[in-house]
Amino acid sequence: MALFGRKKTTVGLDIGSGFVKVVEIDHSGDQPEVIRVAMSPLLPDAIVEGEIMDPGLVADTIRSLWAEAGIESKEVVTAVGGHDVIVKKIEMDRMTADDARQVIRWEAEQHVPFDIQSVVIDFQILDPEGMGPKMDVLLVAAKRELVDHKVALLQDAGLTARLIDVDSFALHNALERNHPEAMQGIVGLVNIGHEMTNVNILEDGVPILTRDIPFGSRRIREDLQREQGLVAEDAEAIVQGRQVHDALERYVRFGADEVAVGVERAAAFLMAQYAGEGLGRVFLGGGGARIPGLEEALSERMGVPVTRTNPFERIPVTPGAPIRMSLDDVGPVLLLPVGLALRNP
Repeated sequence: MALFGRKKTTVGLDIGSGFVKVVEIDHSGDQPEVIRVAMSPLLPDAIVEGEIMDPGLVADTIRSLWAEAGIESKEVVTAVGGHDVIVKKIEMDRMTADDARQVIRWEAEQHVPFDIQSVVIDFQILDPEGMGPKMDVLLVAAKRELVDHKVALLQDAGLTARLIDVDSFALHNALERNHPEAMQGIVGLVNIGHEMTNVNILEDGVPILTRDIPFGSRRIREDLQREQGLVAEDAEAIVQGRQVHDALERYVRFGADEVAVGVERAAAFLMAQYAGEGLGRVFLGGGGARIPGLEEALSERMGVPVTRTNPFERIPVTPGAPIRMSLDDVGPVLLLPVGLALRNP
């Protein structure tokens, strides 16, 4: 999406299955500063497995959040993700970026399992200064319908998109800014959301493979409700660590197993494709990162260090910013909108 002019602030909008989250970052100084953070819950099943079931309700929630947070800008950076987005590292004959843009659609036909006429395509040359006959290219393809639906939803909410990113890239932006040590070796970035977990495998800071796992914090909450006879409010309080329940550890271990299998499969695919080293570390984000014991269970299950991300580790908050929540508590939940707001088109 073409951009004109330059603004001092960027508003990152993450429309998740459980919450709508927004972060505004000021880029006018020597370094980015957070000036506004807000989030609002969505009613259950408004968004299911990434599909918006009730656009009107979601648009209303966004409008209410804008009003409550006092956000003036109507332009946002948002993202698409899920099974309708393909991110893949490919090899092409070496050429300039302009020449590559002329042939990228033909190249994409060899790698994208969608009708090539129905997708939006972009790419990034990973080794532009290389001299060899071949070059590595990161190919991105998203179903046009997915992008169109996101743009229409924003219009219903009275907003426009300055830029539409990819979930995994925005997560990578936030990780790189706050955890530069993650840019070395083979690293897994695991973002556990309300319904889905996004796995992003990085090699020396370059995203090599992304995968979605149909697991989220909602699964543990619903298991507690169904098997322990809890009401939704108590189950949610347990998942968020506000209450204690002896049975939580068992469900956490089940969840850690499911996430670990998905991460290990992605890492094994990478090793087979590129004959690289094994996974050395995992960084954990999303609301699921706050589930008591999950970080430790995942580390034990995978045998590698697991670190909970903090998207505000190296991004200061403007003194006096109207933020009505503890960023230490909700930090992992905001990894994606921080990554979006870091974009300064």
